[in-house]
Amino acid sequence: MNPNPSLVFVAALLLPPIFLLPSTAAESTPAPAPSPSLGIPVDTTPSTFARFVPERADDFAWENDLVAFRAYGPALRSGAEDSGIDCWLKRVAYPIINRWYAGDRKGLSYHQDHGEGYDPYHVGSSRGCGGLAVWRDGKMITSDTFVAWRILEKTRERTVFELDYVYPAEAGETAPLSETKRISIRLGEPFFETASTFTRAGTPVADLPLVIGVTTQNGRATALLKPEHRWVGAWDKIDGFHLGTGAVLAPGFPAEARDERSNEKDRSHALLFTRTDKAGRIVYYAGYGWERAGHFRTVEEWTAALDARSAKP
Repeated sequence: MNPNPSLVFVAALLLPPIFLLPSTAAESTPAPAPSPSLGIPVDTTPSTFARFVPERADDFAWENDLVAFRAYGPALRSGAEDSGIDCWLKRVAYPIINRWYAGDRKGLSYHQDHGEGYDPYHVGSSRGCGGLAVWRDGKMITSDTFVAWRILEKTRERTVFELDYVYPAEAGETAPLSETKRISIRLGEPFFETASTFTRAGTPVADLPLVIGVTTQNGRATALLKPEHRWVGAWDKIDGFHLGTGAVLAPGFPAEARDERSNEKDRSHALLFTRTDKAGRIVYYAGYGWERAGHFRTVEEWTAALDARSAKP
């Protein structure tokens, strides 16, 4: 793969914004005031947001008022991280991405909670929260970090962007497999939407066997499986507070689920098995609920949120 891929910015498209009110389950206790220890100006207006972060090893991060995530970029291609999705556990409604990166550069690590949340979530080479893999010969075939990015829309109510990934060509294949992952995040939703399209030499790859993974943190977390509602998840406890993560397939895609356990590091997951449609595409949702943020306090509340997401068209 190209170690120095070009990174592409596409100007925001004038698409009509979509505003979704938070569900009852997502209503939170009042957010704490901005942490004065950061010493960084803050706009407390809730908003969606996303950006490429070249100053932190080419991360790409996105958020809304409830949740925040990041994907790993070209600068980390020699490390363990690849196409897994990281969760940043925020407990304030205003944007924190720029603040946490800026604070980290000042010596205030985002792996410690300074009043707004933190990143204790381990990804490594796992799928993290909703990363994809091709399923071949009984094992996951993963891509490396993203090779290009494009922001398509960025408004207060919704942000849309794309990340491109490349999978290694297998024996007998004439070209590597490419994935364009279009991610949308809206206000008031604990999940982001992913529409991934797979092509080879520009041609859509239909009926491609895939898995959507939610790490069980090397077996520490409890796997949650509900294939009849097209979702998998995990229920964990980190530093004394519960964390629910999960992925939900859109209607119309086949779904099977498995609690995949392994002695190999970062290979234990709740896996959701599916296939691409005729256009080489799948659509799914991934997200989390953190007890300390006040949104989801029990596993029953979290599984109800996954069921509710599954019931939506």
